[in-house]
Amino acid sequence: MMTGAKSQKAPLDEVMLAMDVVDTLRHQSDLVARELGASQREDQLIARLRAIYRDQGIEVPDHILKEGVKALDESRFVYTPPPDNFQTRLARLYVNRGQWGRPVLILIAVLALGLGGYFLAYRPYLAAQTEAARIELAETLPTRIDALYDRIYTETKVQTALDLAEPWVERGKAAADRGDRDAALTAIGQLETILQTLLAEYSLRIVDKEGESTGIWRFPEANSDATNYYIIVEAVGLDGEVLTLPIENEETRETEEVSVWAQRVPDVTYETIRIDRLDDGIIQRNILGVKQYGFLDTEYTMPVLDGAITRW
Repeated sequence: MMTGAKSQKAPLDEVMLAMDVVDTLRHQSDLVARELGASQREDQLIARLRAIYRDQGIEVPDHILKEGVKALDESRFVYTPPPDNFQTRLARLYVNRGQWGRPVLILIAVLALGLGGYFLAYRPYLAAQTEAARIELAETLPTRIDALYDRIYTETKVQTALDLAEPWVERGKAAADRGDRDAALTAIGQLETILQTLLAEYSLRIVDKEGESTGIWRFPEANSDATNYYIIVEAVGLDGEVLTLPIENEETRETEEVSVWAQRVPDVTYETIRIDRLDDGIIQRNILGVKQYGFLDTEYTMPVLDGAITRW
């Protein structure tokens, strides 16, 4: 019995065959409109369908043809697109992931690297810098100011050095308290200059070299009727080496590190040194002054005036 049923079965699966009937009806739209739209019996439409399939060499049972006509009426085997809602859009995105997946992954990787660098490297770096600045202002700079003042107090032999240093100590610590690093460093620089001046020990030797001038004179711009006289000097340390010192040029008001400069002197000192050199070509009294350890000022052996120039 099972064998007989199988032998009587159509060559194609019935469901697939019914789908094919529906597809034929959908593509033969003129036939559907003419036959289904007319007031004729279903048998006439089935007969036409049977003829179409026979022309193709396919035998289709009547019940399949009837099922196809019925399925067309019920819109079976017809694709109805899903509604355009949020779930549908998500599904489309997933299906098209091959198009947008790689760029999105690259973007996510770049963002992850950027955020990781910001939170794991840059933020800790900024925090470390901020903490270092806080420690410098709260501890390092005030300690350095105190150390310089203590050294000045120990090395000085004159009260003048302490009188000069104390205001800079107050300014430097006040600047550190309010977070002004530059002002605190300026105060430290002034204290270092005072200390270096105290520690310096040298003689101001008049330059007496063949072919070089010992003294010069200038007409000041403010008073062309006056004459400024200068003696060229150099600072010689205890070991005989020529030192480099910060000298303010009274003509430019700029301080320069120089080893030779011209000290302003009254005309009587200028004339005395000129005559000394003219006597035998050698300046016998060639020491203009002595700077001793622990003092700020140079003790001059001849009358001098305030002011110096570094270029002539």
